[in-house]
Amino acid sequence: MAILLDPDKTTINKLSSISKKIDAIQANFIFVGGSYVENGITDLFVNELKQHTNIPIILFPGDYSQITNNADALLFLSLLSGRNPEYLIEQQIKSVPFLKNSTLEVIPTGYILIDGGTNSSVLKISKTTPIAQNNIELAVATAIAGMYKGKQLIYLEAGSGARTAVNLQLISEVKKNIHIPLIVGGGIRSKKQLNQAFENGADLVVIGTAFEENNDILNH
Repeated sequence: MAILLDPDKTTINKLSSISKKIDAIQANFIFVGGSYVENGITDLFVNELKQHTNIPIILFPGDYSQITNNADALLFLSLLSGRNPEYLIEQQIKSVPFLKNSTLEVIPTGYILIDGGTNSSVLKISKTTPIAQNNIELAVATAIAGMYKGKQLIYLEAGSGARTAVNLQLISEVKKNIHIPLIVGGGIRSKKQLNQAFENGADLVVIGTAFEENNDILNH
């Protein structure tokens, strides 16, 4: 399980108490990133977070300006579900001057947006259309294409604040058709949903908005 912290929504002075709660639920990873993060804030955020936890911190950046060498790894995202070149290759090229001198572990990740029933920030910024929940064939084909392109992870994302999590059949079918790890996030608001995602094939489940709203959500 991973907890996603958005530096735009989580204040730095709360990281000490938040880190204790993340440690208590035994999260495997902390993802850090967001759609609207002021330049330089991610670096300060991750540096402070490192003072309070030993859990690996993985960058989940909305753009190349959110990259910091203070983290442990970076999801090198390509938005495969969209056709906007800015998020297929342009942002990646902009990150190269930093990454070629970085000690970050860079993990090529195929990022696939699934319709979560809301116009999420990532949809607004990327100006792309998510894959419909019932279009399992397209989601599977997109994931397989990402695997063939050499991605090391596939990330199915319903979007921040999603009303509907990625449906379980879609998770299951994608997992059956790829042989690389599958990450699932967006719209998961309970321990039951978390467990169901794992049971249907997710290798890692990410919780963001629900944890922001209630740090104790997984204790119930």
